[in-house]
Amino acid sequence: DHVVYVVRLDTHVYAGDSIPPNYDSMIAKLITTARTRQEAIDKMKRALDEFVIEGIKTTIPFHRQLMDHPDYVAGNYTTAFMNDFEMEPQK
Repeated sequence: DHVVYVVRLDTHVYAGDSIPPNYDSMIAKLITTARTRQEAIDKMKRALDEFVIEGIKTTIPFHRQLMDHPDYVAGNYTTAFMNDFEMEPQK
């Protein structure tokens, strides 16, 4: 079996570009694929840990914590999932 594992970044922003103060939060989309959900989550954790965007606040800390949430990892979530999600203080 030939399995392709992918980390893909879709963006229109490049080094040196400026982001307006009221920017659209979707300045980049990070995508991982793998053979299993757990492998894709593990790949995403690493990609988020290595992803650096300087000069603006991002949602990277939120997504990193999401990758560790037991319900998300187990696939037990609905559109109401975020109603109860609480961010842990950043270390």
